[in-house]
Amino acid sequence: MENILDIIDSIANEKGLSRENVQEAIKTSFIQTAKRIINPTFAFEADIDDRTKQVKLRQIITVVADDAPELEGEEAGAYMGITNALEIDDEAEIGDQLQMEHDIESYGRSAFAALHREIEFHIQRLVENLLFDKYKSKINQIVSGRVTRVDSDQNTTIEIDEIRAILPMKSRIKGEKFKVGDMVSAIVRRVHVDKANGITMELSRTAPKFLEELLALEVPEIKDGIVVIEKCARIPGERAKIALYTNRPQIDPIGATVGVRGVRINAVSEELCGENIDCVEYSASPELFISRAMSPAIISAVVVSEEGDEKKAIVTLPSDQKSKAIGKSGINIRLASMLTGYTIELNEVGGTAQMGEKAQEEKKEGLSSLEALFGN
Repeated sequence: MENILDIIDSIANEKGLSRENVQEAIKTSFIQTAKRIINPTFAFEADIDDRTKQVKLRQIITVVADDAPELEGEEAGAYMGITNALEIDDEAEIGDQLQMEHDIESYGRSAFAALHREIEFHIQRLVENLLFDKYKSKINQIVSGRVTRVDSDQNTTIEIDEIRAILPMKSRIKGEKFKVGDMVSAIVRRVHVDKANGITMELSRTAPKFLEELLALEVPEIKDGIVVIEKCARIPGERAKIALYTNRPQIDPIGATVGVRGVRINAVSEELCGENIDCVEYSASPELFISRAMSPAIISAVVVSEEGDEKKAIVTLPSDQKSKAIGKSGINIRLASMLTGYTIELNEVGGTAQMGEKAQEEKKEGLSSLEALFGN
């Protein structure tokens, strides 16, 4: 282990680590190796001599009375009687700590093998921590990678730079299927470390934040902060609603987001498997915001009430607008509720309800019966 400083510099440059962190990892490796091959209960210190470029390993020994019980048993090597201590240091006192130097080389090849494993382990931890910090900063950001595996549960493994990312089945848009070699974009949901697999990332294509980040890529006004996405609600692969606002009167937040002939919003929709995206203008007034969120239905009035944590809105609308307000399978009212945070209740007034197919058929049968009875 001569020229340890040169080895530290080499490791730091190769792995992209700081010299100080590598130096601490080397010292920790020596200490752990000493505990493993000498005694795990002993206290050790390690320092690097800048002049000789070598590691100095020292055991900390506590001075006790000559008849102290600590001088007997397995841990006796961690203590020294006061008489022997005075021979080393004539100013030694009970309770002082002396240092005894150890040379790892004197413990043979097994010690070197143990030291090699310890250094490898601690350097790997440094690399993992560096990667963890790097990718932790990417949470809620879009990353792209190539599919390397799809397991029997349809969980997709994606290779992103130096690490492996998992796109769970539950975080895929309904109907999506990936195969090995496909390029996939998704948002980083969380980053975690475990002993078996090292660093892994969990990705998502169903999170509302994925839609927001895609819009930021397509719409410069959103990326630059001119247009702000205040809220977002999604039913992945089917429909989404986003609330937009801007502090610049000359900017139309809806028009800027949709783009000329819908080119911007359509590009995002295509990435989301045709997900229909409604853009509404945000308002600090809950009544106005709820009215806009219910689009394309035309609303007559909105009354909101808040009792504790429960937020409720009674929406009054013509009966011929009810189907639009509810939407197919209730999707429109669900998204409006998710977007505004209010439980929405519909109240029909006025208007002419559209006649259902069954009612129309019954009317035709009645007319036919009358014609047969009374003739023309």
